Amino acid sequence: MIVYSGTKSRFHQDVMGNDIGGIIFDTFKAVTGHSTKRSEIDSWTNSLRYMHDVLEDAAIPADAGVAIEYHIPRSSKRIDFILTGTDANKTDTAILVELKQWQQAALTTKDGIVTTTFKGGQQETAHPSYQAWTYKRLLEDYNQTVQESKINLYPCAYLHNYAPDNIITSPFYAQYTKEAPLFLKPDALKLQEFIKRNIKHGDRAGRDGLMYRIDSGKIKPSKNLADSLASMLQGNQEFVMVDDQKIVYETALALARQAATGQKHVLIVEGGPGTGKSVVAINLLVALTGQDMVAQYITRNSAPRLVYAAKLAGTLRRTRIDNMFRSSETFHKAEANEYDCLIVDEAHRLKEKSGIFNHLGENQVKELINAAKLSVFFVDEDQKVTLKDIGDKDEIRRWAKKHTAKVIELKLESQFRCNGSDGYLAWLDNALQVGKTANDILDTREYDFQVLDDPTKLHELIRQKNLPNNKARVVAGYCWKWLSKTNPALKDIVIGGYQAAWNLNDDGQTWIIQPDSVSEVGCIHTCQGLELDYVGVIVGPDLIVRDGEVVTSPAARASTDKSVHGWKALYKAHPEAASKRLDLLIKNTYRTLMTRGQKGCYVYFTDKETAEYFKTLLQPATAGAPAGLARQLKKALDILPDIAGALRWKEYLPVYSLEAACGAFGRGMAVEPQGWAKCPPGLKPDRNMFVARVSGRSMEPRLHHGDYCVFRANVAGTRQNKIVLVQHSSIADPDTGGSYTVKKYTSKKKYAEDGTWEHEEIILKPLNPEYVDIVIPNAENEEFMVVAEVVGSIIN
Repeated sequence: MIVYSGTKSRFHQDVMGNDIGGIIFDTFKAVTGHSTKRSEIDSWTNSLRYMHDVLEDAAIPADAGVAIEYHIPRSSKRIDFILTGTDANKTDTAILVELKQWQQAALTTKDGIVTTTFKGGQQETAHPSYQAWTYKRLLEDYNQTVQESKINLYPCAYLHNYAPDNIITSPFYAQYTKEAPLFLKPDALKLQEFIKRNIKHGDRAGRDGLMYRIDSGKIKPSKNLADSLASMLQGNQEFVMVDDQKIVYETALALARQAATGQKHVLIVEGGPGTGKSVVAINLLVALTGQDMVAQYITRNSAPRLVYAAKLAGTLRRTRIDNMFRSSETFHKAEANEYDCLIVDEAHRLKEKSGIFNHLGENQVKELINAAKLSVFFVDEDQKVTLKDIGDKDEIRRWAKKHTAKVIELKLESQFRCNGSDGYLAWLDNALQVGKTANDILDTREYDFQVLDDPTKLHELIRQKNLPNNKARVVAGYCWKWLSKTNPALKDIVIGGYQAAWNLNDDGQTWIIQPDSVSEVGCIHTCQGLELDYVGVIVGPDLIVRDGEVVTSPAARASTDKSVHGWKALYKAHPEAASKRLDLLIKNTYRTLMTRGQKGCYVYFTDKETAEYFKTLLQPATAGAPAGLARQLKKALDILPDIAGALRWKEYLPVYSLEAACGAFGRGMAVEPQGWAKCPPGLKPDRNMFVARVSGRSMEPRLHHGDYCVFRANVAGTRQNKIVLVQHSSIADPDTGGSYTVKKYTSKKKYAEDGTWEHEEIILKPLNPEYVDIVIPNAENEEFMVVAEVVGSIIN
């Protein structure tokens, strides 16, 4: 995805028009659906003026391509500035520029790391040349077009405010400044020469252009940690560590050296799904072992360890594998500081006592800290999924203090799963009501998320996705008893005509990599800590939606499920606290299941209202602006004053003002349309549909001021969480002042003893947090009317 694309001459015009920051900001919002801070707009404007000055040389072709804020596939990383063309041999060439406004930095003793001022203080961060080099590596790793077309990639960094000081250019960083040359404040002419030396001719236009081919090119299959493990243990760099991953890795190596000669250390690393926790952990294991330190990789859940062991079989002796990959259950007998470093992955799954009967030791967190000079805990508290899970940051801090260990805390935020979409994770938190975020609607162009109405179709889709590389599986909430354990002829999960068995009988914890296991269904215990390309999730009756509220029920879990074992006694003793804890565990379970897929997640809900709720939170891939090469979006719409009757509601829809639409579709008044507009692709026109232009910012980021939206009148079925046009005398829209508004519809119902109900109140919610809810009590009266729902938008 590219936020800005043009030629050098077009870029010159946009900069000289003094609106390059505004152009990029508007396109960024339109393409991503997200806003950004004013400071980032100012940063764009400032740095791009410096790049404009560098390009002001006639020897740099006017038709060279310029791309700004290019989103690297399968990651959350963006390249600031790219210049494209061909070299002297007519070979396609791209120069990747990392732009920084830094004025100073300080040396560190960590490879590729400097200290500078950002995020409100002095922070360690990757050296700009290291950043630029890693972005080149990511493009080479993930983009098949770059590899097959033999495209020249030249990374560099331009720090236009930084005066030379022998720090940022220290020989300590020579490995990276050689890979990605560094240009400072007085080096504009040197950067200009670098560009002229590598780009001699301009880029082709349209679909033949280099950036178009890179952006729309085929994405290489993602690397899988388990598949790369043997190579990594042989010292090969399979995964380049970017930004925050590099900080964590180098910090852990430095702490291991310190802890070997002095005080005990504890490093807590917080990171969500797909942030590279396991990749960093395995890289640490390899590096520390290579430095003759006694290091081990630890998990409580056995699935990751057993999958890794299976992948390593035949390449290492079993005893060596067992010595490197250990269970957290075994450290109650360990001596103090017996190990140089224990690397604890999935640390949120640690429990108190060990053993099958939970009778050994005292506390796994305590025992791991005691056993190691340095213990590294990789934690995601939103993946605690059983009542026994205790591995949160507070617990780790508590035991570190008792052992007088120095605690360091870091965070991983770079996203490499879920198609690199931070927005998907934020949307999922919002949809499951784990936490309130601004991501109400998921753009399914960012991540392939689908709600299916038939579990058989879901499983068939996963079988198709599994064919290329055996990296797609179906998983489910534990709401069905494990009948096949004692009678293999029985099926465990039966939903109408769909029948499937749980996975554990034949393949055990390595089910996820077995070649013939795609017909079985996995659960949280056999997939947590591992990843797939595509995941299919069956959501059982333990999570449903009623009137827009996500409701969980531990009673709907199968009696054979041990993850909530003892919940009734807990609830009886502490009902309120138990209810909150169980609600979070069930939501965490589905959040974890729905984040196993790197490329996509397909979901079947056993409850229809729940399925409809999730469907209302999706923006179809056919709606809105294309996800590929960005273009400037026009607010003007081609409105024809009249068209042939045969084309009305076939290819064209009537255009009204919102006020007129309320009269025509709400009150049945005879209102002439302003004209007719072509129906966007992906929508089937009918006589209930019309086009109207929205005003104001209250529905950002879904709808922007001036957007033309397609509405459908006579809303059928539930209105809950739909974007609707409503009319009521008490409404004073904050943007238009009218008695009508476009908002997200939610309602609270009041039930009578005979089962009938009426609305207690209706809440019309803006998506922009700067606006407040509109609350309408007594909505049963005739004055309140839902005129239409938003079903699409038109981008001209």
